[in-house]
Amino acid sequence: MQVLGRPSPTQPAQPGKPEKREFEYIRLGTRAMITSFVVATGEVVWDLGPTRTNLDFRAHVLRVAAHFPGMKRFDWVVDNLNTHMSLELCEVVAYLCGLPLCPKGLKTQEQRRAWLSDPEHKHVFHYLPVHGSWLNQVELFFSVLSRQFLRRGDFASVKEFEDRLWRYMEEYNQEKAHPYRWTYTGEPLQRGTPFSQTRRQRLLGRAWFGTRPQLYERTLHPLRPYRRTKKVAADLRN
Repeated sequence: MQVLGRPSPTQPAQPGKPEKREFEYIRLGTRAMITSFVVATGEVVWDLGPTRTNLDFRAHVLRVAAHFPGMKRFDWVVDNLNTHMSLELCEVVAYLCGLPLCPKGLKTQEQRRAWLSDPEHKHVFHYLPVHGSWLNQVELFFSVLSRQFLRRGDFASVKEFEDRLWRYMEEYNQEKAHPYRWTYTGEPLQRGTPFSQTRRQRLLGRAWFGTRPQLYERTLHPLRPYRRTKKVAADLRN
């Protein structure tokens, strides 16, 4: 997350006047937020720091495990980031599950990923398909965080950013946290309107007196026929 400041203060909205905000900004630094979203309750467990390395994610896993000491099983839904399948993570999972660890058999990401996905472990990692990060419900929380905190944020320093984010997260967990209703049924997403009907519906939906395009549209953008004429097809073959 970028910590941005404005050269001029933002003027709040007043009766008859919109909000005025300086378009230029000052980049004060960045902060990385590692977040775990509890699907059943909507609670957020988070860590904030300057980096998101293997050691940072390992510390976050330990923090989540300590936050739920009575939990018998943890199912982690993660993407394919390299920090989610590191050797340091395998060491932490082995420690939390009380399992022996053989580093020689976990040299590649494929081996570590298969070991972390073992359903017999107390901590099981489920990896999303490539380009399927939107399936993770934590992305819904990130959208809320971006709209409510980051998008109109104006910060004077990194310390102020951290303090305000801490207060926002405390308020979110106490008053706003709730489980999201998952509406995706698992069926492949398909185009609602076939390409063969797109042009016809576009013409029928024009906000004019008739469905026919206006004269300037027919002059500047003549319509292309759907099928090739026999003359064009013969020219192409020749």
